[in-house]
Amino acid sequence: MPSDSIQYDVLAREALRHVVHDVLEMARREGLPGEHHFFITFQTTAPGVSMSDDLRSDFPEEMTIVLQHQYWDLEVTPDQFSVKLAFGGVPRELVVPFKAVTAFFDPSVQFGLQFTAAPTEDELPAQALSPAEVDISEDEKTSDEPGEVVSLDAFRKK
Repeated sequence: MPSDSIQYDVLAREALRHVVHDVLEMARREGLPGEHHFFITFQTTAPGVSMSDDLRSDFPEEMTIVLQHQYWDLEVTPDQFSVKLAFGGVPRELVVPFKAVTAFFDPSVQFGLQFTAAPTEDELPAQALSPAEVDISEDEKTSDEPGEVVSLDAFRKK
């Protein structure tokens, strides 16, 4: 197999992480439009993640947060986001580097990204969720064949 000196997988992974960044930046500036809301899963043990000790003990490896109605002080930088959420009525700030994010899902439009751990490097590679993972019917799929390019429209609920 030829060597990939361009590292397309790394470029694609970073481009998909940038989608998460841009969506959160839009939410920071304009709020969440319509029914949009986000489920964001991240590794709590990843470098740069900041959270209270009690939350870390409740979620020692992974945590999913929902940005919908009650979140405050969303800040977005090129490398991370921070947000305040209430846990048991107590506001807590979370700081999450984008490289710690393992999944992003907006159920209002059935759009999702999943980032899985790479076996040989520190970064987390990304892949779009399969149509089955975002509840798309069989006739809306464009292809199940490996190695084929699939339109993002195939992942949107029609």
